[in-house]
Amino acid sequence: MKHRDRIRRLIAQEAARLMYEEQIREYRTAKRKAARRFGPEKSLCLGNHLPSNAEIRQELERLLDLHEEQRRPERLLQLRLLALKYLELMAQFRPYLVGSVLSGCVTERSDIDIHLFAEDPEEVANFLQARNLPFEEERVTVRQGGKYLDYIHCYLEDQGVEIECSIYTPRERHRVPRSSITGKPMERADAKKLRRLIAATLTLANSRSPKD
Repeated sequence: MKHRDRIRRLIAQEAARLMYEEQIREYRTAKRKAARRFGPEKSLCLGNHLPSNAEIRQELERLLDLHEEQRRPERLLQLRLLALKYLELMAQFRPYLVGSVLSGCVTERSDIDIHLFAEDPEEVANFLQARNLPFEEERVTVRQGGKYLDYIHCYLEDQGVEIECSIYTPRERHRVPRSSITGKPMERADAKKLRRLIAATLTLANSRSPKD
């Protein structure tokens, strides 16, 4: 293995360990922190020494399979049930579930990522306030097609799990964002699709349970 490839793999493994053991949620944060442990030269390198998010997720999946083979399915089921609760609650905003709870790559500190669609972010704020649901707001700036766009994110908490709701305009619902992990169109699930995933999980669990 080339020295460059070996360093790249070591950084991916360290970033995955940070996400698993230190509960760092963002791939970019874990990647940069891991790179710094191999010296300032590597931490500043934006080239081939730095692994892709997909490589880090592959290493994270390996850790989860190694350490949480028994606990992970139950955790994933509980997170998906909680996500379904909010997809149904906020149905008027035509929500999608995205991220780790949909992909299945969940850790103890995974949050639930939901995309909402509204003409005005205040519609979502008013909706949550009317139901006495505490939340915090943040304005997030992202770059798309050479332009910088601002989006409002709302953060809720339920059963100790953070639920991040990113608010887009209805016109953007048909534009599928690119995944920061695969580079391909992001996987999304509405409530109907999520119910099917949950039903399939329960069916599989029942088939594996001991018979009397």
